[in-house]
Amino acid sequence: MSGLVIDAERCIGCKRCVRACGSAGIEVRDRLARPTAGCVLCGACVDACPVDAISIVRDEPSGGHDLESYRDIWVVAQPCPDGGVERVSLELVGRARELAAPRGCRVVAVLGEGSGAGGDAALALVRAGTDEVLRCRDDRLAALDTEVHARWLVGLVEERRPETVLMGATAFGRELAPAVAVRLRTGLTADCTVLEIDRATGQLQQTRPAFGGNLMATIVCPGHRPQMATVRPGIFPVPETLDDALSPLEAEALRARVSEVGLAPDVAGRVRVLERESSAAGASIADADVLVVVGRGIGSKKNLPLMRRLAELLGAELGCTRPLVEAGWLEYRHQVGQTGVSVSPRLLVSVGVSGAIQHLAGIGGAQAVIAINEDPDAPIFGASDCCVVGDCIEVVGELVRLLEERG
Repeated sequence: MSGLVIDAERCIGCKRCVRACGSAGIEVRDRLARPTAGCVLCGACVDACPVDAISIVRDEPSGGHDLESYRDIWVVAQPCPDGGVERVSLELVGRARELAAPRGCRVVAVLGEGSGAGGDAALALVRAGTDEVLRCRDDRLAALDTEVHARWLVGLVEERRPETVLMGATAFGRELAPAVAVRLRTGLTADCTVLEIDRATGQLQQTRPAFGGNLMATIVCPGHRPQMATVRPGIFPVPETLDDALSPLEAEALRARVSEVGLAPDVAGRVRVLERESSAAGASIADADVLVVVGRGIGSKKNLPLMRRLAELLGAELGCTRPLVEAGWLEYRHQVGQTGVSVSPRLLVSVGVSGAIQHLAGIGGAQAVIAINEDPDAPIFGASDCCVVGDCIEVVGELVRLLEERG
């Protein structure tokens, strides 16, 4: 059993371990250090002990995880109401292909949808590069019911044993992924921005911002499978898909990659949908091809109409940094960054944005960045393809004038 081991002959009861522990996981009684129920085996007390009286004993990975028997990379696809799949699902298929190549394993998409689902989401996943799509069409999967989807996925994973499972960090994905991970007794890394894989061991290196975005942590899951991660939309590009103009034979070959799977008859959700409401908030900035992002450098809320005009002339959506949302200038749906929306537009025009690391984490997928800022040392310039040093209002005003003259 894992736990702290105290060498009673070495321990001098100095309490340095107690001061080093951040979780009240150790105490000193009768001049001897003793672990408590709060111990999380972080190792802080081990490092603090001046006489090397404390050590940690860890169990070997348990749970019957024969790592060699796990194979393939799975992408859990989320269907759209219009019959397609969420963009992030296609983004993950593209990245999964890159991760699978050195391992020589397959990319499998898992798709659950209602029996009357329109469109052909499965074929879209095949066109994006999956080797196989496991599709279940069942009315119990029509609603995004976490319990139903989790029990279905857990059964599939236990039967087919993928080594890696990826999900989009959508509202539903963030709810579903931990429900699956806890049932499988495996690890989960949320909101990853970088995914790499060890070619020899298949160990997934999952990188995400930590400590408020001030550093990047790379997390691994060495002793359990499957390895699970969620990825925010907009981090990876959508892969090139196969041309729609396929011969009947080619189309039939693609459809052959779709395998129908079932859902156990005893699976039932505990949630009943009474009513649905559609948001009229407008287009998501995550899907924008061109984006204008404004920060505190624009000076005042009264300058927002000028920024909206620039976005209108460029055919762009308007985004902003977190301080503008907190100040009430724009709604949260406009927020770009680690705590907002990750974006990958073809063109991003950054106006008055300093470029905090939390913001830069959300624009890493942009193909081209033009930054306007009066501070020549602003961090945003380090992530930009074109840098304009000058007063934001004057520069944008001139841009608007030129664009209006061009008609």
